[in-house]
Amino acid sequence: MNVSYYPGCSLHGTGKEYGQSVEAVSRALGLDLEEVDDWCCCGASSAHATNFELSVALPARSLAAAEKKGLDVMVPCAACFNRFKAAQHHLAHDAALKAKVEATIGGTVEGTVSIRTPIDVILNDVGVEAVREKVKTPLAGLRPVSYYGCLLVRPPEVCQFDDAEDPVLLDRLMEALGAEPRPWSFKTDCCGGSLTISRTDQVSRLVDRLMSMAREAGANCVVTACPVCMANLDMRATQGLPVFYFSELMAVAMGLRGPDKWARLHHTDPRPLFQEHRLYLW
Repeated sequence: MNVSYYPGCSLHGTGKEYGQSVEAVSRALGLDLEEVDDWCCCGASSAHATNFELSVALPARSLAAAEKKGLDVMVPCAACFNRFKAAQHHLAHDAALKAKVEATIGGTVEGTVSIRTPIDVILNDVGVEAVREKVKTPLAGLRPVSYYGCLLVRPPEVCQFDDAEDPVLLDRLMEALGAEPRPWSFKTDCCGGSLTISRTDQVSRLVDRLMSMAREAGANCVVTACPVCMANLDMRATQGLPVFYFSELMAVAMGLRGPDKWARLHHTDPRPLFQEHRLYLW
């Protein structure tokens, strides 16, 4: 299966373990990722706070390029996903804005491709059974809580990702890997977002609450799909649990190369958890 692929800035930088693990898992599942030609930054998280038209034009430029191939575009970063979905929504509902943006980018955006997360593509196109068949080492002993944060699910009429109040797709994926996802009611609470540098005190307060509630739910790790959430959860908690991108855990379960290298990039070292449950990193 071929899909257009928009990695965004984080997956080449602070979230490179996310980018590398998404690409490794996609290859293993038979997904052919065709990177969007000459893509640019989507504007997260500053553009929409400073210039509304720019916040639409930046993702629109990459959307126009993706539409030329006519393939659904897979956007792993939750912030990028949110900006792409918001831009497509605004262009579809504001003809005057659409004309301005198209003049700015020198192209047209017709809304002819779907903007999707890897979670959606893997579960709905590849399929849960196909994922199970690829598992070599079930993640027995891992009890993750799935953390979606804000950007994948809100606003619901724009993002259209699972259930805005009680999303379950990450839980389904973790179950397919042999893990035991724990139910909890904080899966879409905010982690502090882009305040991670400017107001670390507020971020630490929010993240500590999340970690406390995760422990109360019986979790021994957290799984996410957002580089901003990952940074906050992994670095700002005073007593944190190991935090993973879902694609890293997929790579571990599927016996792919890379998890040993990615684990070293985590602030909270996940390797003791793997060793405790005899999960080896290839």
